[in-house]
Amino acid sequence: MAPASTTSSSGAGAARRLIGSRRRTEATPLPSPPDSPPPKKLKPMSEILAKAKYAVVEPADYNDLSCEQCGSGDRADELLLCDKCDKGFHMKCVSPIVVRIPIGSWLCPKCSGQRRVRRLSQKKIIDFFRIQTCNRRKDKCSYRQDTRKRRRRSGSLVYQKKRRRLLPFIPSEDPAERSKQMGTLASALMALQMEFSDDLTYLPSMASRSANQAKFEEGGMQVLSKEDIETLEQCRAMCRRGECPPLVVVFDSCEGFTVEADGQIKDMTFITEYTGDVDYIRNREHDDCDSMMTLLLAKDPSKSLVICPDKRGNVARFINGINNHTPDGKKKQNCKCVRYSVNGECRVFLVATRDIAKGERLYYDYNGYEHEYPTQHFV
Repeated sequence: MAPASTTSSSGAGAARRLIGSRRRTEATPLPSPPDSPPPKKLKPMSEILAKAKYAVVEPADYNDLSCEQCGSGDRADELLLCDKCDKGFHMKCVSPIVVRIPIGSWLCPKCSGQRRVRRLSQKKIIDFFRIQTCNRRKDKCSYRQDTRKRRRRSGSLVYQKKRRRLLPFIPSEDPAERSKQMGTLASALMALQMEFSDDLTYLPSMASRSANQAKFEEGGMQVLSKEDIETLEQCRAMCRRGECPPLVVVFDSCEGFTVEADGQIKDMTFITEYTGDVDYIRNREHDDCDSMMTLLLAKDPSKSLVICPDKRGNVARFINGINNHTPDGKKKQNCKCVRYSVNGECRVFLVATRDIAKGERLYYDYNGYEHEYPTQHFV
């Protein structure tokens, strides 16, 4: 009887250990609540959008819209609606002003925010501008020889009317100063998602290079002299070496990006060439780019060309225009835009019209050839 009792007790202990082990490793299923609904199946977004109805916004919904800056609801045709905050702004109340009605979405200055200007390393600046490193002493010597040659050729026994020649810009002597100047330009170009280009660009979808011929200009175009072409090539060679004009690009809350002189610039100094993509003006009639420049005004309007610095350009893209409707605005002008025929092609140059002091901002007249650009609201 005793062994039977021992086996029974040991079997009961094993059963208790098995139950305890089961309790530790297996959770007891909870009873489902009564009348619980089945889990919902979410519809895919494509199915929801396919069945959704379009919401039509009636003009009456914006009858009480007013400008957040001036508080007025007048001039409804100039009111822009921010696509993020849904607030209204007059085109000429925002800073910088909006010259044309934007194509696509538009964000007010508060919602868009201003991109912070980045400081670039020396290597990134060299790569961005594709600067060519060369023997600087050799270049200086060759420049002096070319100068002596020009002086010898300039002498003539025949009296000629004195003509003002273009002067080459004088870059800053300090390499660190030049690096800082190019860094400000690179930061501004990257903020607008632009590439640097010191030449006119011809793309297959736009105007070809054969379309840019000065002989198509109505009334003719002035020809750049041989001496001034030498000055132009000298300035282009300096830019390729990283010896840029003494200019810095700064951001102003009212004017946006603008250009300041970082050194003394004399009268009649070649500042820069206006560059960008060349296109027919008929293709840009509804373009919202506010920096297009006239390149060719042909007898046949369909052959007229413009420079569009919206994808590619240089420092000329950031030189602002004057308000040529006020005497104070005209006094600010210190450079001009001039079109020349260079080897049969149309080119646009910016030239100083007086001595420009260091720290002075550069301005020229946007309406040098046509009076179609609305400058009456410029600062």
